[in-house]
Amino acid sequence: MNYRDFRGTSVAEVGLGTWQLGSSEWGNVNEEAAFEILKAYTDAGGNFIDTADIYGGGVSEKVIGKFLKTIDQEIFVATKLGRRSDGEYGWPQNFTYNAMKRQVEDSLNNLGVSQLFLDQFHCIPKEEMQAGKVFDNFRKLQQEGLIKHFGASVETSEEALICLEQEGLASLQIIFNLFRQHVADEIFAKAKEKNVALIVRVPLASGLLSGKFTADTHFDAKDHRNFNANGEAFNAGETFSGIDFKQGVQLVDEIKAMLPDERTPQWAIRWILDHPEVTTVIPGATKVAQVHSNVAASALPPLTPHTHNELRKLYDDKIYNSIRGHF
Repeated sequence: MNYRDFRGTSVAEVGLGTWQLGSSEWGNVNEEAAFEILKAYTDAGGNFIDTADIYGGGVSEKVIGKFLKTIDQEIFVATKLGRRSDGEYGWPQNFTYNAMKRQVEDSLNNLGVSQLFLDQFHCIPKEEMQAGKVFDNFRKLQQEGLIKHFGASVETSEEALICLEQEGLASLQIIFNLFRQHVADEIFAKAKEKNVALIVRVPLASGLLSGKFTADTHFDAKDHRNFNANGEAFNAGETFSGIDFKQGVQLVDEIKAMLPDERTPQWAIRWILDHPEVTTVIPGATKVAQVHSNVAASALPPLTPHTHNELRKLYDDKIYNSIRGHF
């Protein structure tokens, strides 16, 4: 595992996303399987785990919290807030200082820690970002010692640029992959200038870039790749990076032909890591074998400039205009 700098902290360049461990929108992942996934990741040298308070209604945070008690290793956990709708929570009440503090405290309790390494807005409305009060609330929570760093997970480059104007922003979490290449043109230089860490989510386009799917692949009814394939439940861009599934399968075949060998998912992650502005990539996993595959990307050599150029040409010619959802 190789490591990169996150505001003075050395974090694994291949992190672990744990939406799957919420056992709600990716099918069922029980606690035993979740522990095996977390252990495989930390055994491989991983030390950066991303979660959110809504993954399984707190299940993901809680299982991570239980796991942390079983190991003697420093792990940096990033979580997110702002999308809960249970009980007293609901938009826009989520974004008052008191509501945000309660959400932070719930995450602290779920994870069993006294301070959050990183808390992030979870794709909240653009208007809230523009108003700026939510960032003041985060600064206050930081001053109180409840969080070490604050950041934002966003859907669009426009939102990313709004956040980059905020003093003290530690990180941006974005979708960036072979099906969403233009993001680098729009925000990477600005993030580097501001010393803002880039956390890349959906690196394998919801598994499309694993290269293992066919046009006949079917997903479980509880899997968002079934119920949100066309944006029926939330932003279409979060599932398959907004690409129609069958079209995506065909495009992956073209991508495979440009890569050095058959290790498609590793090379897809390596392509992201070839961008030095990226701090960490957070692929998820429902199986231990997927963790091993994802981590292996850190040891691969960079792709050649020729391969990068060919992949960008494919993106410009055949992919960009096919992206659905807001991005």
